[in-house]
Amino acid sequence: MSALKWDESGKKYYETGTDRGVLYVSDGQGGYEEGVAWNGLTAVTESPSGAEVTDLWADNIKYASIRSAETFGGTIEAYTYPKEFEKCDGSAEVATGVTIGQQDRKAFGFSYRTMINSDTSSGTDYKLHIVYGATCSPSEKAYSTINDSPEAITFSWEFDTTPVPVAGHKPTSHIIIDSRTATKAKLQELEKKLYGDESESNPTLPKIEEVISTMTAAV
Repeated sequence: MSALKWDESGKKYYETGTDRGVLYVSDGQGGYEEGVAWNGLTAVTESPSGAEVTDLWADNIKYASIRSAETFGGTIEAYTYPKEFEKCDGSAEVATGVTIGQQDRKAFGFSYRTMINSDTSSGTDYKLHIVYGATCSPSEKAYSTINDSPEAITFSWEFDTTPVPVAGHKPTSHIIIDSRTATKAKLQELEKKLYGDESESNPTLPKIEEVISTMTAAV
């Protein structure tokens, strides 16, 4: 028999930071265009919603509780964004260097990492997040005069998602791979697909079943 122990060395984990943002614009045919690096990504705030409870009553007592479907959304913050994101933000290029707003907004997928540190390690472990079927809402952009304490503008977009089917499970639009427990060779193979490889392939967003098959394949 054994007793629980708290705060053991090497097990004091915490998450911090986000990096390696990649944008994949929808191709309109159920897939995604080639991925592009999202430079200047400063934050991704995950804000799931739904899963609201409805109580059922019978015989003058609480009979059961049921919950509504959960949806995934959030906020993306960045100092800048890829040009390819303009079509996701309701812009269209009508001439070289000329864009117009208030256009249809294309769906997109994106991926990013959140770092995992502990009391004995720093910067080596992470969670890889992949998001499918996202669309963003119009956002406020505040431009102000340059003064003696200049600050860079931070752009922000709220996004919602439409989940995709997952065999044997409920549909989802968010998948997470933890580098601490995932097989490293399989994770590297997945990242090669997401980020591209100079000698083999361009960056692409694999379908969720392909992600699962990659991470469960025999090594």
